[in-house]
Amino acid sequence: MASLFSHGLVAVTLQHTYPKNISTRRLWMILVICSILPDADVVGFFWGIPYQDMWGHRGITHSLFFAFLLALIVTFTLFRDVKFISLSNLLRISLIFLATASHGLLDAMTNGGYGIAFFAPFDNSRYFLPWTPIVVSPIGVKSFFSEWGVRVILSELLLIGVPCSVLLLFAQIRRKLTFSG
Repeated sequence: MASLFSHGLVAVTLQHTYPKNISTRRLWMILVICSILPDADVVGFFWGIPYQDMWGHRGITHSLFFAFLLALIVTFTLFRDVKFISLSNLLRISLIFLATASHGLLDAMTNGGYGIAFFAPFDNSRYFLPWTPIVVSPIGVKSFFSEWGVRVILSELLLIGVPCSVLLLFAQIRRKLTFSG
């Protein structure tokens, strides 16, 4: 898996590509949580759920179905003050979906594990992307503070941090040009 830091960074970056009127601090926190939430499936290790099981690590919580369902539930429950079928909520749903789905996409770019069940619960086949340059992050805090953890951080700074920084820069320039023109 990619580290929690990178998942959160991608969520924040995605938010800055959307219109400023829906980019609130509250939504920022929701996006970061939703981008990290798929890794809650690691509790399955303690419950004896096999890694490759649909309910195991990188299973259903990393799927596109889960991302879509979570986006609907979060929007419906946390944004009740807005008419559910509205442009702002459709933008929120798409943003929450993308932030959550980005988790599986980043994990599919790592060089370890058994792949991502993108299509669960309909199909539990596991997939990696053709290009897997990101060093897989260790599971557990103790393992993260090691030589392996340093390799993960360096890999993610280059392969996730730099592209996110460039995208954030372009988003900032676009917003300034939009409001000044």
